[in-house]
Amino acid sequence: MTDNKNDLKKLIGADRDVASALRNGKLNRREFMAWSGALGMSAALGSSLWSNRAMANTPQRGGHLRAGLNDANTVDSLDSTQYNATTMIVISRAFRDSLVEVGQDNTAQPGLAESWEASADAKEWRFNIRQGVEFSNGKSLTVEDVINSINVHRGEDSKSAAKGVFAGISDVKADGNTVVVSLADANADFPFLFTDYHMTVVPSVDGKADLMSPHGTGTYLLKEYDPGVKTILERNPNAWQGDEFGFFDSAEILAILDDTARQSALISGSVDVINRPALKTISRLKRVRGINIVDVASNLAFTHPMRTNVAPFDNLDFRKALKLATPRQEFIDKILFGYGSIGNDQPLGPGFANYDASIEPEYDLDKAKSLIKNAGLEGTTFELSSSNTAYGGAVDAAQLFASEWEKIGVKCNVVREPQDGYWSNVWNKKPFCCCYWGARPVEDMILSIAYLSDSPWNDTVINMPRVDELVVAARGELDQAKRKEMYSEVQSLLSSDGGTIIPAFGSDVAAANDKIGIGENIGGGWEMDGGHFVKRWWMKS
Repeated sequence: MTDNKNDLKKLIGADRDVASALRNGKLNRREFMAWSGALGMSAALGSSLWSNRAMANTPQRGGHLRAGLNDANTVDSLDSTQYNATTMIVISRAFRDSLVEVGQDNTAQPGLAESWEASADAKEWRFNIRQGVEFSNGKSLTVEDVINSINVHRGEDSKSAAKGVFAGISDVKADGNTVVVSLADANADFPFLFTDYHMTVVPSVDGKADLMSPHGTGTYLLKEYDPGVKTILERNPNAWQGDEFGFFDSAEILAILDDTARQSALISGSVDVINRPALKTISRLKRVRGINIVDVASNLAFTHPMRTNVAPFDNLDFRKALKLATPRQEFIDKILFGYGSIGNDQPLGPGFANYDASIEPEYDLDKAKSLIKNAGLEGTTFELSSSNTAYGGAVDAAQLFASEWEKIGVKCNVVREPQDGYWSNVWNKKPFCCCYWGARPVEDMILSIAYLSDSPWNDTVINMPRVDELVVAARGELDQAKRKEMYSEVQSLLSSDGGTIIPAFGSDVAAANDKIGIGENIGGGWEMDGGHFVKRWWMKS
């Protein structure tokens, strides 16, 4: 009888796609047995192969992970209030913890809060803080640490990018080992807000949260940190989650902003994992032996914010004209290479429970020309800032848009910006730029962060009182039907009158060599397994 390795080669030769699904945990046992039977295999042989696959997909300890990531900047810091990109999110989720985590099944899971409960009106929430947890310097986690870590994100003096997320908190106090959070308005989804990547718990020093502390409670120790270049992590032997997560002995996070360089590093074996493989060449990458593509459906939004307090973007007809002339399907075909779905400038993607699929995109060059003419803006010249750190293919996308918009009588000059410093020097500063928003687990988070009039990350400077009113009301609405109506109106208003062009929602795409073990479920909330891949993935023996 041939051995199992030869039989697996037979499977791969017969159907590479199914074999890949087998290796990556995308087939359940029943599906695999049916498929193997169709190939003429005996039930015993199929069961044996399935058992080998299951053993290979069991987490194992050991090894050194090398990851090459886009979305890093030399101005990055350990201050979680200023996080805005994937590399710092990944590093933070490895050596720090949050009160609540988005699990690999995309539900709210206990973190440093081992449990929570709400009042009947959802205006008071009690979080029971886990006992026996230590920071990496040996300091015990206290309720004071938690309260101080929350308070840096709220209040008039807060500089946190998550200030809008936590604006509804009216008071935070201790009750023994419980943190009691009072809200100005009801919020049925409040625990999910503590999964925000800015909201990590840090030790207190002199009664204040030490945001720059290298000491966390996470599964890894921060051993070396060179912003925008390299980070070294080592497994934390005293981690409270150490029995469940944290499988690598150590991990090295390298900033590799160039798409070609990042993929070359993976193919050559210089790194084991990369995020955002270039979609224009992903078909070739798929054919490289030993490389697996990780593709997770997401509410990732490709956005193009126009600052509505700067001409010509302060003109509603001008904004509507650009939206009408945006080639959305072409964006999916030529920029995302099929890894996405049509968007119509509403910020809530198809994975949200309250996504309104009835808001369909319209492409009408004649109507767009008419709006430009009525606004008296024919011949207007403007700039679109772009960089491939905004999202893979952003520069090509900008050129695609510029070519299309020229057909309605305006001229868009594409400015290719440096990748390093893009998020600090371009986004939320330049009048019009390329951007992306990673997925959030609930609607209120993305809306509160970026679409309320007073949100710190309101990158379009949009001021729509009706949207503000609806978002606040929807937070506390416990009647799901009424809540859905509110979110539908928000989407309609932002799609029509908002300041950002959202041609599509995408998938979170990564690539790894076949030494890396990945569980059957991959969490959302952000790319790279919700930012937790260092903690959740493992090295196969």
